[in-house]
Amino acid sequence: MENTYSEIIIHVVIAVKYKFGKINKKWKEGLIKTIKKVIKKNKHQPIAIDGMADHMHILIEIKPSQSLSDIIDDIKESSAYWINNNNLVKGTFAWQEGFGAFSHHTSQINKVLNYIKNQELQHTKNPFRDEYVSFLDAFDMEYDQKYIFKELI
Repeated sequence: MENTYSEIIIHVVIAVKYKFGKINKKWKEGLIKTIKKVIKKNKHQPIAIDGMADHMHILIEIKPSQSLSDIIDDIKESSAYWINNNNLVKGTFAWQEGFGAFSHHTSQINKVLNYIKNQELQHTKNPFRDEYVSFLDAFDMEYDQKYIFKELI
């Protein structure tokens, strides 16, 4: 789009659905590469991607030409396909419904980037659910406990 200028940086959190589908350190880098490819294919810019066995953090600069929901749907579908096609888990891998999305001012990007890159350290302090709720609280988001990412089924 001519004469359109934007800097939309979003921190996205997605969660694994099933216990048997936990992200394994052995293939996590392949998952990250797959997610990066999807982001770039959609003409967005990945900034940082990392996570733990039960969830992933994605820091992305998006263009206004595509909705965030469509980007995340594509990321989830493509990455689940990659995991299942390579038989990396027993059963069928799936992501939980929904996602968390948090916008950040450019002055905060390095802090968020470091947070994402240091997931293992972050989770020595807090389990995923506590981390996620702390994001919702920090951003003053109203939420219903029954819709918070469920424990792995």
